[in-house]
Amino acid sequence: MLLFIPIPAKVTPYLSSHRIQRRRRKLKSPRSSIRVGSGDDDAFTKYSGYLFQNGALSEAQLLTEYNLPVIAGIYRRKPLLVLRRFTQISITFGRWFAQRYLDSINDRSDKMFKTRAAELRMILLELGPAFVKIAQAVSSRPDVIPPAYLEELSLLQDRIAPFSTEDAFTIIEKELGMPVDMLFSEITPKPIAAASLGQVYQARLRANGKIVAVKVQRPGVQAAISLDIYILRYLAGIARRVGKLNTDLQALLDEWASSLFREMDYRAEARNGKKFRELYGGLKDVLVPEMYSDLTSQRVLMMEWVEGERLSEVKDLYLVEVGVYCSLSQLLDYGFYHADPHPGNLLRSSDGKLAYLDFGMMGEFKQELRDGFVEACLHLVNRDFDGLAKDFVTLGLLPPTAQKDEVTKALTGVFQNAVNRGVRNISFGDLSGDLGVTMYKFKFQIPSYFSLVIRSLAVLEGIAIGFDPNYKVLSSSYPWIARKVLTDSSPKLRSTLQTLLYKDRVFQIDRLESLVTESLRARTEETLDRQQAGESDDSRTIKQLLSFMLTEKGAFVRELLLQEIAKGIDALSVATVESVTLTTASRLPFFIPTPSSPTMGQEDITNLRTLRRLLVILSTLQKPRSEVQQLKDSYAEETTINSAEEVSLVLNEMTSPPDLLRIVSVIPELPSESQEQLLRLPVDLAGRLLSRAVARTIRKLFI
Repeated sequence: MLLFIPIPAKVTPYLSSHRIQRRRRKLKSPRSSIRVGSGDDDAFTKYSGYLFQNGALSEAQLLTEYNLPVIAGIYRRKPLLVLRRFTQISITFGRWFAQRYLDSINDRSDKMFKTRAAELRMILLELGPAFVKIAQAVSSRPDVIPPAYLEELSLLQDRIAPFSTEDAFTIIEKELGMPVDMLFSEITPKPIAAASLGQVYQARLRANGKIVAVKVQRPGVQAAISLDIYILRYLAGIARRVGKLNTDLQALLDEWASSLFREMDYRAEARNGKKFRELYGGLKDVLVPEMYSDLTSQRVLMMEWVEGERLSEVKDLYLVEVGVYCSLSQLLDYGFYHADPHPGNLLRSSDGKLAYLDFGMMGEFKQELRDGFVEACLHLVNRDFDGLAKDFVTLGLLPPTAQKDEVTKALTGVFQNAVNRGVRNISFGDLSGDLGVTMYKFKFQIPSYFSLVIRSLAVLEGIAIGFDPNYKVLSSSYPWIARKVLTDSSPKLRSTLQTLLYKDRVFQIDRLESLVTESLRARTEETLDRQQAGESDDSRTIKQLLSFMLTEKGAFVRELLLQEIAKGIDALSVATVESVTLTTASRLPFFIPTPSSPTMGQEDITNLRTLRRLLVILSTLQKPRSEVQQLKDSYAEETTINSAEEVSLVLNEMTSPPDLLRIVSVIPELPSESQEQLLRLPVDLAGRLLSRAVARTIRKLFI
């Protein structure tokens, strides 16, 4: 929420505590301090200060967590204050909507568009943090919000009028228990940035000389937010009853309120920042500032100073990919994610890294829900709408009593056209087309945890759209999901992969090829390294594939492939023996053809076909896309062919030395562990072939 930028002006030192009060009024603001328009001077205190001034809501000010019974108890004893706040909210928004209506009937909507946008921003500032936070949630969606409103609402991210520095320094001294000049040798006289919950100063610690960001909480936020949530919760209950909505709006509001109260506890934010730094601070080109927990209290936060520019302003496409990689790692690897990644919280640091700020609003994504999310994406892309309906039950989006067959039919109608265009062309807009009607019909519900996950992804897509209007978050996410399902050791995901790749006990080579191809597009640390180093796509693709297949992460898929290759070679040997036997016998003078059933069965022909397709995939690793597509098209157009033709085609693919040599050429570049695993593969394959030969012999003898 707070943008940390360099301060070109001199940072003013404080020499002694007894001079602080006199010096504060003489200091000038540095040029890089926040800039606000005329009339913005702390509108919240001016119009809503009655909520917390003169001890009006001293009980609410002491709240450290979201506790609905306690909050309800406080405001039941203050009905007049609740009525006054409700009236203020109603009249303020009512007047604005009335003006919009008059604009429309007087044909001046376009003329007054920017004016009304600015008025809405001022209304939100007057009403305070709860309404500002709601606006921040939508201000990162340029594909949803008109430009004029987007421009105004984006100012709410970190350019809100600050409250009094006098009050801020008093809070610092009260919270940390010592005078400002004993804490800092230098501190800016005015805040560098201000947002809905607090404002930031730059300072130099007296103890060690390090430059830090000092975030101080805005007075009165607990009182205002708790009362607004109390009122909004009442309105949400009415809206659900009147609109006969399936989603529990009050539960969603409770989840949001809980995260908001956690965000107001700066000690929790410091703990979140430390955990985030431990998990993701080591990722390539990701910067997570250090937290100073010993100098942090509930209302004052001390952290490492980060100099940089907004990611949305520098348009660094490489760092966008870093952000996608880091965000998906948060959601799918560890389940601990940044739930408020708006443009003010993502910077391009002075050394070219992606810096994350503001760890007040974080989310936890449990393992079973992460697996369910991955499964839902897989089923969607592979058009398994029956599986998708079951995933929606797992994720809590559908009640267990829902009619699965009807839901499957409805989801097919909603998603079929979008999926047919390919995973790289699917957007949130495509998926939300007719989903609203389907959600209402089958009583879809939005679980409270899901709102933060969707918000995190939606904000990320909104930032990226500012760089590329054609950006699709699923296009960037699916390669990571494909890589996850191919490498994860979770029993549930391995079972999902097994089910996905085997339909009616037949290996679905197309699905494996799709998963592997998409996984190679995933922006991991290694691919980001090679992207910057300019490594050729051909070499990178082969090394990625071999590295994956020959490591522990690829063990499950490697076992499946060895099993299918063994089946194919076994079928090839049977077909070859059968062909040689028939050819030899036909040359004998006493040969008489018999109608006896051939040794080769349909399963063997299918195994031969799978082997040939695997060989085709290997041979196309370094071919142009157009040539690869031609091969796929010709393969799809093939009619049923006999075993002799399959044998001929397989042998033809196996005798392509140029392709084989190109693959062999990258083996010396692989890690030693991968090379050792490669040497063990022939032994493993021979064992499987021997096992199949013995089984086939036993079947011939006893069946």
